[in-house]
Amino acid sequence: MSVTVIGVPGPGAEDVVVATGGPDEGAVFTGTEDGMIFRVSHDGRRITRVAETGGRPLGIELLHDGRLLVCDAHAGLLAIDPRSGSLETLADSVDGVPFAFCNNAAVATNGDIWFSDSSLHFGVERWKDDFVQNTRTGRLLHLDTDGSLRVVLDDLAFANGVALASDESFVAVAETGARTVVRQWLSGERAGQRDFLARDLPGYPDNVARGSDGLIWVTIASPRDAFVERIQSAPMWLRRAATKVPEPLQPQVKRTVRVQAYDDSGALVHDLDLDAPDFHMVTGVREHEGRVWLGSLHEPAIAHVDL
Repeated sequence: MSVTVIGVPGPGAEDVVVATGGPDEGAVFTGTEDGMIFRVSHDGRRITRVAETGGRPLGIELLHDGRLLVCDAHAGLLAIDPRSGSLETLADSVDGVPFAFCNNAAVATNGDIWFSDSSLHFGVERWKDDFVQNTRTGRLLHLDTDGSLRVVLDDLAFANGVALASDESFVAVAETGARTVVRQWLSGERAGQRDFLARDLPGYPDNVARGSDGLIWVTIASPRDAFVERIQSAPMWLRRAATKVPEPLQPQVKRTVRVQAYDDSGALVHDLDLDAPDFHMVTGVREHEGRVWLGSLHEPAIAHVDL
């Protein structure tokens, strides 16, 4: 499979979402490190800046009213009108405590929003600190349409991507630090129970998203690193010391372009381990009508591959 890379005018196009109706049908939206939100035409020929968050946009979803739902690592949960650029803050704190690292979300058919806050201690600029220290302070939250907000799961190892089952019987959240995708059951006989959609992933998952094929797509941002995982299980003083080592001497993210897709039972359906020398560290994924769109925390580009 060949990977097509589309440059965008900003670094770190971390996530992607494809518009599924209205005048933007088929267009791809992404957010970059400088706070900009861009619309990319389906053929990649037209790129338009539609808004600015003033922070660091990460996960991006579609709301039922035509607006974009943006998880901004600094500003919280935002709703953005891609036509006017107007911005509304939906949530930026819970129980009076501001989010430290609002990361990714999923929107239910009734408008409820499920989203992750990756850490209580570190923001996006220090994501490696939380990852190595393995603070397990990540959370999954639920914003009801009536405005009420609650923590659904806590003690997660770097809570990241969020997706709902096709019938919304469960919500899944990736644990980057543990290489798992946790599943919290919302209805049926297992309602209230927690298990795993996937465990022992071949690398560290970032964003996850349900595709038009009904599958839950999972990014593998970097392959498993046995040395890092030994540090994660070491005494806390050693974990903290490891994060103070100069950046050039720290273990580096290994270059890879890999995404997987699972059905709702947890069966692996696709495992795309791609060769793309000019693109790496896939942190966003969105399958739409047979095309898999990719985002990256570091690249000034998005990419796609056709199944």
